[in-house]
Amino acid sequence: MTKRTYEIDGNKSSTLEEFADHVTARLELQTSWRGNLDAFNDILFGGFGTPDDGFMLVWKNSELSRNRLGYPETIRWLEDRVRKCHPSNVENFKQRIVVAKEHRGPTLFDMLVEIITAPEHTDIELRLE
Repeated sequence: MTKRTYEIDGNKSSTLEEFADHVTARLELQTSWRGNLDAFNDILFGGFGTPDDGFMLVWKNSELSRNRLGYPETIRWLEDRVRKCHPSNVENFKQRIVVAKEHRGPTLFDMLVEIITAPEHTDIELRLE
């Protein structure tokens, strides 16, 4: 049986929130994850509109996404997390901002790829194009 294939396109988003909206629409999800990475991970387990038997995710223009979801967008996202997170997490996010400003550590693009290809998502195949 052939897995269902979904295509997302790096041309369709410049921010994490736009990316989340694009992915939500393209995967025909029943709920939006609105840029919440934990929610995105949960959604990939199924039950929110994705096929229970897994799927292929083709990420067109992934290099454009790598750039757009690179360090500047990662820093913006981390700074937003500092304003919204539980006080016990503030210092962690501040440290991550320092690292990101040095162009070290994972970018949002890296985090998204890591979530999609995590060992617990063995039924999802990612193809970067």
